[in-house]
Amino acid sequence: MPTVLRVLLLALATFATAVAATADEAELLAQPGLLSSEFIYDEAPFPSCHAATIVDTPAGLVAAWFGGTHERHPDVGIWVSRHDGRRWSTPVEVANGLVPDDKQRYPTWNPVLFQPTRGPLMLYYKVGPTPQNWWGMVMSSADHGASWSEPRRLPEGILGPIKNKPIELPDGTILSPSSSEDQGWRVHFERSTDGGQTWTSTGPVNDGKAIGAIQPSILRHADGRLQALGRTRSHGIFQVWSSDQGRTWGELTTLPLPNPSAGTDAVTLADGRHLLVYNHSGVYKVRTPLNLAVSRDGMAWESVLVLEDEPGQEFSYPAIIQANDGHVHIVYTWHRTRIKHAVVDPALLVAKPLPAEPVADAPPAEN
Repeated sequence: MPTVLRVLLLALATFATAVAATADEAELLAQPGLLSSEFIYDEAPFPSCHAATIVDTPAGLVAAWFGGTHERHPDVGIWVSRHDGRRWSTPVEVANGLVPDDKQRYPTWNPVLFQPTRGPLMLYYKVGPTPQNWWGMVMSSADHGASWSEPRRLPEGILGPIKNKPIELPDGTILSPSSSEDQGWRVHFERSTDGGQTWTSTGPVNDGKAIGAIQPSILRHADGRLQALGRTRSHGIFQVWSSDQGRTWGELTTLPLPNPSAGTDAVTLADGRHLLVYNHSGVYKVRTPLNLAVSRDGMAWESVLVLEDEPGQEFSYPAIIQANDGHVHIVYTWHRTRIKHAVVDPALLVAKPLPAEPVADAPPAEN
């Protein structure tokens, strides 16, 4: 085939792919309730990113994630971007895994932003070679993420929120959802009654054998009970309930929602409904599509949005909050190369039955 003809056919194929992608994106954005979807940045000094978190502050939204050569590489640091109401700022690295006493740098993992009612903005993250032997770190910001304190290591046995945000209980107690991976996948919760200065741990609420579970999110119910949801290696999303404000927890079970061993997040809205963002895939570590579901009781869930559905790609590790203006903000990993931010008006969501589990053809994700 002549070279000119090959170039022409390649250009036509590229154009057709771009048109199809644009059409698919337009279809996704036409869903009721999805107001916008954008990348937080287009270019960055790191090739790989993952595990985004987002928080609403008096000065606007703040997002963070880890970025570097690739997950587990020692050059992976914690990056932050702030939204001024119009656009996201250029990402800035605010923490790395350098341990001066060891004269060694380790990878950083899973940042979690949390704004308590009183006190500075908190940024929790992990440092260490692997999730089996990492440790918890925390920094604070008195100017809504513009500058940060020196990091300090959390006490021995306290890892901090492992992926998803803590909640603040009516008496001011901070309840942090956490988990460990050194003796099986086990969920626990950490409590602080002094604004995060000191912590106690519930200890594991599961044995890591019957159901391996990590990375919980906490929902609040009108009757005072708490419900935690998260990732498993047992196909379904796990749930566990507490009737005493998180001091003790019941038996850990799974919901009839698929989980391909992928991070999830959930939030209780001001009107009492619960939203869950997750990969509606039952294929191990196939992290597409990325869906939003709604529930009034935490047990029966319905579909409200498909945020991403491109086969063969990864859309993962979402974080979800409701801001003071009522809008819902979701950030997530897009192809491991960028972080995407979606804005949702929960008043406009239309619930429908959950879709059947698709069988995607993507390669397994890293972690």
